[in-house]
Amino acid sequence: MLSAAALALLFAAGCNKLKARDQLNKGVQAYKNAKYEEAINRFQNAVALDPSLLNARLYLATAYAQQYVPGADTPDNNRNAEQAIDQYKQVLSRNPTREQQINSVKGIAYLYLQMKKFDQAKDYYRKASQIDPNDPEPYYSVGVIDWTQSYQPRMEERAKLGLKPDETLKDKKVCQHLKDLSGANIQDGVDVLNKALQLRPDYDDAMAYMNLMYREKADTECDTPDQQTADLKTADDWVDKTMATKKAKAAKAAAQQPGGIVEQPASQTQ
Repeated sequence: MLSAAALALLFAAGCNKLKARDQLNKGVQAYKNAKYEEAINRFQNAVALDPSLLNARLYLATAYAQQYVPGADTPDNNRNAEQAIDQYKQVLSRNPTREQQINSVKGIAYLYLQMKKFDQAKDYYRKASQIDPNDPEPYYSVGVIDWTQSYQPRMEERAKLGLKPDETLKDKKVCQHLKDLSGANIQDGVDVLNKALQLRPDYDDAMAYMNLMYREKADTECDTPDQQTADLKTADDWVDKTMATKKAKAAKAAAQQPGGIVEQPASQTQ
């Protein structure tokens, strides 16, 4: 038989779990009412009462992330992001469900992206792809980061040369420098965006970044003018695909609206 002390411990643990869920529910209500500080306090209480209550940690991480303002590089603001990341990592270390795992990994990736910690962000987006290989969004996000990491140094080099936006880079030394610096990111960007488009063929945002990525690639191809011209042609093709896809989506959305008008072929309107 259990001793009185053991029974007391079990009873206390059960009470704490009930109290934790009560704090979690009150925190969710506060969060929905945009009372983020109160929500954080409630979620902290829930975690303290029941460290195994992973949904409380996820909500706490989300509440911290909500307080984070991208671009405001202050200790207090950065602390919000770091505390959110810490709670997501706590979830990952405690045998989470698949959904909890995905939410945590994506949450960390997004915060690192907003903090401009690009390599860490890519690492976690890749982890998200490993957990759910059929989700196109992490592949797209890696592509966006690849482009961001390539674009800035290219713009700096073009500015030094005084090039206009529509001028093609011809300086072979600069082209080679950009290829050495960004070639791997450019190729990775093309690869992951292609993967995103395989999974979601009408992913117009991914198409738009394919256009941008091929413009990055073109400025690394000075030594092969034909390839440079081909890259720019491919970029223009992706612009056309993006616009056509957006137009098709808009037409489909309009047709699905009550009273939407769908244009009929001429043979059916006479």
